[in-house]
Parts: sequence; C-alpha cells; structure tokens
Amino acid sequence: MTRIISLLNEKNHYLEKFYALNEVELVNFAQGLFDNLEHFYQTREKILDVLKYVDSQIDKAHNEMNPEMVMAAEDRKQIKEALSIKDEYVSRIIEQDIQVLACIETAKNSIIRELQDVRRNRKAIGGYKSKSYAPQLDEEA
Repeated sequence: MTRIISLLNEKNHYLEKFYALNEVELVNFAQGLFDNLEHFYQTREKILDVLKYVDSQIDKAHNEMNPEMVMAAEDRKQIKEALSIKDEYVSRIIEQDIQVLACIETAKNSIIRELQDVRRNRKAIGGYKSKSYAPQLDEEA
C-alpha cells in the first residue's frame, strides 16, 4: 500500500509541475507573447508522458496487491487525501487549458483580421495605380 501512496504523491507532484508551467505561460499569452509556444507544448507532452508512466505503475502495484489484504485506516486516509489533491489539480488545469485556448483563439482572430485588412488595403492601393499608356502613345505617334 505504501508503494501506491508514494506513486499517488508522485503523480500529484507532476500535476503541480504541469499547473505551474501553465501559470507561467498564461501570463505570457495574456501579453500576446507566443514565442515560447512550441517549448511549452513539448514540456507539457513530456510531463504527460511521465504521468502516464506513473499511472501504469499505480495500476501494476494495485494488480499485484493481495485482494484479501485489509487496508489500514491511515492508508485509506492518505489515499483519499492524495486523490482529493489530484482532483483539485485536474480541475485547475482544465480551467487553465480553457484560458490558454482562449488566448490562442484571440491571437488567431487578430491575425485573421490583420490579413483581411492587408488584403483590403492592397485592393485599395491597386485601384490608385496608374495604368501604363505607353502602347497608346506608340500607336498615336
């Protein structure tokens, strides 16, 4: 049981890292700074890979437990506490991800508007270009 509790605490540690990473980047995204976006996603993927591994280890430890083993009250308390912490981190991370997506969507919409403005301005400038009258002048001469 100690192994499972230890793994649950390790999982919470990595969820905390994930949360902290999101917090730092949310500040940048809110300021319109997306230079670190690729590194941000790569780091998140690495943490998610570690979390998958920890989950597999929890499953393995659970499957190796003796089904007739009686769990101590203290162990139950620690497991419930670890699961409660995990649930809290997951809820916060979901909220952060919604904010990240909103920042990215806002930036995307801004870029689309800029592109539309450029296209509109090119059309307007194209209308003011003077046409070449050289062929007409040659014919008239």
